[in-house]
Parts: sequence; C-alpha cells; structure tokens
Amino acid sequence: MKNLNKILSLCIILASLYGCSQTTKQAKDAEKRTTLEMVTDMGSIIIELYNETPKHRDNFIKLVEDGVLDSVLFHRVIENFMIQGGDPDSKNAQPGDTLGNGGLDYRVDAEFNPSLFHKKGALGAARDGNLARASSSTQFYIVQGKIFNDSLLEVAEGRINGWLKENAFKNDSSNQDVVSELLKAEEAEDWTRHTQLNNSIKELMEDYQSFEKYVIPEPQREVYKTVGGTPHLDQNYTVFGEVVKGLEVVDAIAAVQTAAMDRPVMDVRLLSVRVVEH
Repeated sequence: MKNLNKILSLCIILASLYGCSQTTKQAKDAEKRTTLEMVTDMGSIIIELYNETPKHRDNFIKLVEDGVLDSVLFHRVIENFMIQGGDPDSKNAQPGDTLGNGGLDYRVDAEFNPSLFHKKGALGAARDGNLARASSSTQFYIVQGKIFNDSLLEVAEGRINGWLKENAFKNDSSNQDVVSELLKAEEAEDWTRHTQLNNSIKELMEDYQSFEKYVIPEPQREVYKTVGGTPHLDQNYTVFGEVVKGLEVVDAIAAVQTAAMDRPVMDVRLLSVRVVEH
C-alpha cells in the first residue's frame, strides 16, 4: 500500500509539472510576436510587431496580406531621424510628385504605451494633426535617430510636454470655440485666419497646466544615450514594432541624397513585405 501511495504521489507531481510546463508554453506562445520581412532596393529588414499595440499590429498584418505596402516608396527620408513609407500613391509616382497624403479611408486609434519608445529601429505610425492623435491607415516610419546626452534629452522632454500640452488644451471642452474656428479656417484653407487663431491659442496655452507632464524613464534615457533614437516623438506617435535585423539597411536608406520634401533623388522602393512568423 505504501508503494502504491508513493506511485500515486509521483504521478500527481509529474502531472502537475506537465501542467505547469504546458501553461508556461502557452504563455510563451501567447507572447510570440508576428515577424515580418521587408525587402527593399537596399536589402532586407526584419521587423517584429508588438502585441501591446493590437490595433496597429492587426492593421499592419492586413496591409501586408493584402499587398497594400508592396512597391511603395520610402518617400520621406531624413538622416539621423527616420525613413518613412507606406503612401499607396507613391507606387507609380513620377519625379517631383508630392507624396505623403495617401492612405486608406480610415485611421487607427492611438495606442500609447509608456514601455514602447522611439529607440533606434522602432517602427512607428505616421499621422496628421488630428486631435485624437490617431494613426495613418498605411503610412509608417522606422527610426534611425542619433545618440543623445542628458541636456539633449531635457530638450526632447520639453518638446514632448509641449505637444502633450497643446493636445490637452485643444481637447479641453472649455477651449472648443477657438479650436472649432481653427479647424474651420483649415478646412477653408484660410491660412491668414488660421495663423491668427494659432497665435491666439499659443497665448492662451502659456499658463495652461491641465495635463500630465511626461518624464523619460531612466532605462529609456540610457538607451537613448547608448543606442540612440528620436525621443521627442514619445507618447505622441504610436510605436508598434521594432527592427530585429537589418539596421544597416535602415542606415543606408537614411543616408541617400534627398531633394524637396525630403524625397530621395533616386527612388528607394519597398519591393515586398511578407509575414515570416505569425
């Protein structure tokens, strides 16, 4: 009987261990990121999409599966900053064409996460000046960035909080009258009136404090001081992935000669994007 009890106890322990290992495996599987391969004129870039930004992740996967991003240009390139692509209008663009306004007829809700930031290689979503800070349906950028020191990070922090302050002010119900007038002037392309209203808003904003100030976390500061990035975009543009291989390709694209509107003189094309692992 004692031997039988020992055997039963051993079976229970083994079953428990197996169950735990299965739970751990399931948890790890759940954490797996979708991996993409971007094939460009200048080489391949391997990217992982973050699970913490599911709306952007799922939207980007759909764009890839539908072929929306195949053959688009990197239409805006700024060395030591970022490379931007994803405008469907760029697929058949002619030299001198203005690009950067194309996309599908929807936006993706902003997904700001304090743990996701604009380190070198970060994949971010481009956007216009909409008050919800929602992202473009198709346009994205990959950060090249540069190395920052403490004083430069303080400047970046100031820029972050300036944008947070402006966004909070414009979304404050007590300021809707002047903001509505600003939007009307923009729609009417009355740029004289738009400038006047913008100046008024800047004056009203000077003493505005109804927003939560942002401080770059110390671990992220260390990354910016060693690896580099573009910290002033943090918490204002959604970061939804990162380059895990091919940063040298990002550097090569960022170094090309550009003309008006930061468009490369010689087209740099995103030939194809495919899901490597889902």
